[in-house]
Amino acid sequence: MIADLFDRTDSLLCVIDVQDVFLDKLDARDAETLLARIVWLIRASRALGVPVLAMAEDIGPNGPTHDAIRDVLPDEAVIYDKRFFGLARQQDILQAVRATGKGQVILCGLETDVCVMQSALGLQAAGYKVAVAADACGSPGPCHEAGLARMRGTGIVETSVKGIFYEWVRNLDTLALVKPLLAAELPEGLTL
Repeated sequence: MIADLFDRTDSLLCVIDVQDVFLDKLDARDAETLLARIVWLIRASRALGVPVLAMAEDIGPNGPTHDAIRDVLPDEAVIYDKRFFGLARQQDILQAVRATGKGQVILCGLETDVCVMQSALGLQAAGYKVAVAADACGSPGPCHEAGLARMRGTGIVETSVKGIFYEWVRNLDTLALVKPLLAAELPEGLTL
């Protein structure tokens, strides 16, 4: 049913805790692939007019958002210092989500079974339609799948970077406009 698709005019992308402290827990190759997919998803969001909200957990001791992410965020982007595992528990971040006026939130980042999952559940409880881009999230070992399973069990939509991109694009005319902007820098394993 068309109504079940995510609409770029009602979507917000939240980028959660893409910091070296969490990326370093992953196999180096997996971390590189994950980072490339998140960067590409941010670029796609911006090309399609989908706002992006970024946050990093406890920036002082954990360090800033990875440079590759900061490089593709809008110049005026605020990176929130997240003090709760679930972003919806932190009033300034939840207010920033609300201020976008969007009803659909797509999540990516780290770690799938902690901050992504708790953020998804909190946003869902706050009335948002929530999706997680499974191939743009990560946790070490079986924790990634455990986080996805927990979200699936509560009705959070599980999608992929490619899947959400095509939900946002919807038609060949839009694809013809944005594909040239994005196709040259596709992450390994991602096809359009």
